[in-house]
Amino acid sequence: MKEFDLLCKEVEDLSDEEYSSFLREKSLKLMANLKLITDNGIEGDVAFCSFMISSVVADGKLSEEEYILMLPFLRTFFGNDTNYEECKKTISKSLKENKELKDTVDTMVDIFGMLSDELKDDAIIVCLLICSVDGKISHKEKKWIKQLIK
Repeated sequence: MKEFDLLCKEVEDLSDEEYSSFLREKSLKLMANLKLITDNGIEGDVAFCSFMISSVVADGKLSEEEYILMLPFLRTFFGNDTNYEECKKTISKSLKENKELKDTVDTMVDIFGMLSDELKDDAIIVCLLICSVDGKISHKEKKWIKQLIK
């Protein structure tokens, strides 16, 4: 897992320009491929969006930077009228009802079984990038993402 910690540090140290470019490139590639491996073209990307949201809030917090970056995904789940405060409350409630989070991990592990090693790496990197938008990947966020590596 030392390699994972080094990867986390590299992601945290990216410049704003590198961060944006890397996130855009990896996300577009990953989402296109996730749509290809599912029957209806939606299950894979919805599950991955769920996992990304869960990764961001694994530390029990949703920073404003994380919220802004995740807003398109959050609107998919919570509706177009969602705002930062409502979202924090909804996520807090979800964290207390831990079963949904476990189901999300189980679904992502199943989906990961269908991906190439390169796409698995891309998914991990996208999660790390999103978690690092506030400048730091917390221990709890790292622990959450590591579940996909096993």
